[in-house]
Amino acid sequence: MRYLITGGCGFIGSHFVILILNKYKDSEVINLDKLTYAGNPENLKDIEKNSRYKFVKGDICDKKLVLDLVKDVDIVVNFAAESHVDRSIIEPESFVKTDVLGTQNLLEACRKFNKRHLQISTDEVYGSIQNGNFKESDNLNPSSPYSASKASADLLVLSYHITYGLNVIITRTTNNFGPNQYPEKLIPLFVTNLLEGKKVPVYGNGMNVRDWVYVVDNCEAIDFVINNGKAGEIYNIGSDNEKNNLEITKFILKELGKDENSIEYVKDRLGHDKRYALDSTKINKLGWKPRFQFELALKETIKWYKSNEKWWKPIKSGEFLKFYQEVYSK
Repeated sequence: MRYLITGGCGFIGSHFVILILNKYKDSEVINLDKLTYAGNPENLKDIEKNSRYKFVKGDICDKKLVLDLVKDVDIVVNFAAESHVDRSIIEPESFVKTDVLGTQNLLEACRKFNKRHLQISTDEVYGSIQNGNFKESDNLNPSSPYSASKASADLLVLSYHITYGLNVIITRTTNNFGPNQYPEKLIPLFVTNLLEGKKVPVYGNGMNVRDWVYVVDNCEAIDFVINNGKAGEIYNIGSDNEKNNLEITKFILKELGKDENSIEYVKDRLGHDKRYALDSTKINKLGWKPRFQFELALKETIKWYKSNEKWWKPIKSGEFLKFYQEVYSK
């Protein structure tokens, strides 16, 4: 199968590129990535010379480029997105452009050449839930410009199936973690801060709850859905590892030999959802289950950051520092 993977230099996208090339020896991958701040070619250095892999630097909003690439593949897997809630609060316009207009551009190309489209979405489109778990059929209630842009993209994707009969699937996953994650996200930010002797900024009282899935589990679930999912359907991907932010923080502190004096409680994020939780029964009944045990996967993730300072130290300078200070200043 020939894949066009957009955003393949990002955290989840790069893990998916590696999975596909390693698992399917007859597969071919074109990786279209704009190389924004979170797109890092170093994530794919081990496969960059693979004859079945091609990197194209470009924007999913570039209509001509997208048309040229889509016509020669079998499926588009769209990871490309602006994805950090804090950044969306500061600069929402770029989220609408990439997440909505970029997705629509991909859909048009898929429609023209009758190609499959798999949309990578997020649990955040459902909004917050106090009790129970969101099912795929539940209403969307996004709280941030980021989640609203992803929800808008989801609706566009489904409309192309209903209106044009396009073969589309959507996956909505919980919080991913693992190696190579850009250090604006909670786990890599906290681990690298502590390794640098800095404090970790915990929003509010730290009681916001998320379900956590190891990135390899998520990528395997996406691959599973490509092979077993039904056109026009949505599949939630979760691991039933609900933890509040303070629990995650204390786990990381313990692993790195730090105490709670390293915590700095900061003003809560605007519109901060209290709890995300997905019902993954639909994909579980198809035959997918997560393979990785949460605590072990998190320990291995922490070890990776300890052993790969050359990867993250250059990132945590310059523009990142300016962004960090703007978001977490009291």
